[in-house]
Amino acid sequence: MIGRWHGLVIDCPDPQALAGFYEKLLGMIRVQDEPGWVVIGDAPDRPGVALARVEAWQPPKWPDESSNMHFDVRVDDRETAGEKVLELGARRLEGGGETFDVYADPAGHPFCLVAW
Repeated sequence: MIGRWHGLVIDCPDPQALAGFYEKLLGMIRVQDEPGWVVIGDAPDRPGVALARVEAWQPPKWPDESSNMHFDVRVDDRETAGEKVLELGARRLEGGGETFDVYADPAGHPFCLVAW
C-alpha cells in the first residue's frame, strides 16, 4: 500500500451550497467549513468529500463530454429518490438504464441513482 484514501475533491462555483446538496443526498455531515472549501463525511477522522471553489467552473455537457468521475448513489426506490433530488436542485439528464437514472447536481456534475 502506498497510501490511504483521504477524500474526493469536487470542483464547483459554490462549495457551501453544493455541500448542502450532498449532505442531504448522502446523509453526511459537514466536518470542515472554510471560505472556498467544505468537507463532508461521516466523521472528521474518516475520508470525506471535499467541495472546492473554482471561479471559472464549467460543468461537462452530458452526454457529449465525459465527467471523468461520478457518484453512484444506491436507493431503494428510484422514482421517489428522483423526486427528492429534483427538490434539492438536481436536474434529470439523458441516459440511464434498467437499474439507474442519471441526474446533475446543482453545479452540473453528473451522478446516478441506482436500485437493484
